[in-house]
Amino acid sequence: MENQQFTIVPSQSNIDWTGKKVTGAHNGTIAIKEGQFILTDGKITGGSFIADTTSIKILDITDPDTNAQFLGHLISDDFFSTAQFKEASLVITAVAGNHIDAELTIKGITHPVSFEASLNLAGDTFTANGKLIIDRTKYGMKFRSGNFFQNLGDTLIYNDFELNVGITAKAE
Repeated sequence: MENQQFTIVPSQSNIDWTGKKVTGAHNGTIAIKEGQFILTDGKITGGSFIADTTSIKILDITDPDTNAQFLGHLISDDFFSTAQFKEASLVITAVAGNHIDAELTIKGITHPVSFEASLNLAGDTFTANGKLIIDRTKYGMKFRSGNFFQNLGDTLIYNDFELNVGITAKAE
């Protein structure tokens, strides 16, 4: 069995997020700070990465003032608490084919997650792409959640948000 370590290339890796509410959706990006994968005989067997929560960007709001206001809300304690929690992380715990089990930590709170990923090894480059559906309330983000507040009407924000993760890593 040959183990090989691959280091994530942050400039070629990214997380696209989408949050939905009754009246529509918002989307943006979060940068991947660092991470690595372990491949054994060409198959992923482990790995982890750190996301920089201070890098959150909103792509669908073009008005600078509205964008800044919304960003201020996302980085506040209602959502990511980036002043206190500058990073989020994902640690792979098991892999079966393209199915990944991992531990996701946001705001210092860790929960298991499972998702399917597209994995590709080409020479010294490993790429992984996957979509995670995350229940934000498990990580202390209860703002306008129907599970915790009544009569929200069209101000309700759905609990699940999507993370589309695309990673490129190079062999060491």
